[in-house]
Amino acid sequence: MALSRRRFMILAASVASTTVLSTESRADAPLLAESDPTALALGYKADAAKVDKTKFPRFQVGQTCANCQLYQGKPGSVTGPCPTYGGKLVYAKGWCNAYVKKA
Repeated sequence: MALSRRRFMILAASVASTTVLSTESRADAPLLAESDPTALALGYKADAAKVDKTKFPRFQVGQTCANCQLYQGKPGSVTGPCPTYGGKLVYAKGWCNAYVKKA
């Protein structure tokens, strides 16, 4: 799989923030709003069914935060932290353009 420079930068920032945020408590992390500037830039939707497929052609049916490599929520949880958004909680059924399929 080819990795674009933009994609690499997003992943590098995510990994870096994961190490910085790993010591913080995630229990009281705020829920990410779709109106958050980073969420807007990456096309985050709380419900993947509402993704604009013309604006985000990378989106494929079945892609959700729950099956993204960056999602740190527990299996079956409704929300979980995402390092892409500074550890804010995202919905498991959500999606954004930083999506990376779990290996």
